[in-house]
Amino acid sequence: MRQVEHEPAGSADTIRAGELEVGIIDDGGSGLPLVLVHGGESDRTQYATLRSYLGPGIRAISYDQRDSGITVNPPIPYTMGDLADDLADLLDALGLQRAHLLGTSFGGAVVQHTAIRHPERVASLVLIATTPSFALCPQKVGELFDMAHDDRQKAVKDYFVTPEGRADLHNRAAQTLAYRDPDKADRRHAAARQHEVRDRLGEITAPTLIVHGTQDLLAPYSGALLMKERIPNARLHSIEDGRHAIAMEFAQPIAGYIREFLGVTAA
Repeated sequence: MRQVEHEPAGSADTIRAGELEVGIIDDGGSGLPLVLVHGGESDRTQYATLRSYLGPGIRAISYDQRDSGITVNPPIPYTMGDLADDLADLLDALGLQRAHLLGTSFGGAVVQHTAIRHPERVASLVLIATTPSFALCPQKVGELFDMAHDDRQKAVKDYFVTPEGRADLHNRAAQTLAYRDPDKADRRHAAARQHEVRDRLGEITAPTLIVHGTQDLLAPYSGALLMKERIPNARLHSIEDGRHAIAMEFAQPIAGYIREFLGVTAA
């Protein structure tokens, strides 16, 4: 499997969305708009590998959330609901009435809140390695939050990729973890700890694809089963023995699942 190490052209672009100046990578074109929402410790560049497999017919857009990458936001606390509203503002800035949303981990939480708060803006959801509730996550997630950046990068090999994938993926997976100063990290971790939508999953009306590793050590597989049970018209693709970085380690088959789900004809 190829690993893409560099951001695509235009990766330093920003766009004004609501009150924020938002870092963005936009493939452009007339394909189906698919917004890629990054994880808690990453930024807009997280999806370089997955993006390379998505193929024609999809306009892939990734962006920096608050306290991430090159986005400029005020230094104040925020909630998952605020991040969902930010995503709606981004769609406005892009001139998109509706878009397909893909989120991994923390980003999957953001798009769940978006689908609940702004259902009219969401054409479909792809939820990868995520959870409907922070309360379902093991204690290790809190420990990773408290680690220094360098120590968190070292932990990737144990928690993010399978033993078979470590040789090829360890460095690339570690590089997706972006450094944040303590204030920015604290604000994001506080928002993550508030994530809870188990009792609201039935409100999600958008067609939903769930992709989850059966051995995810940070977002337990039981959460994927709960989402499949409670989200109407949801389907689940399980990655046998997959861990938390399945969107990178299994990018090629997952891109195929996404294309099939979106109804994009084969390249």
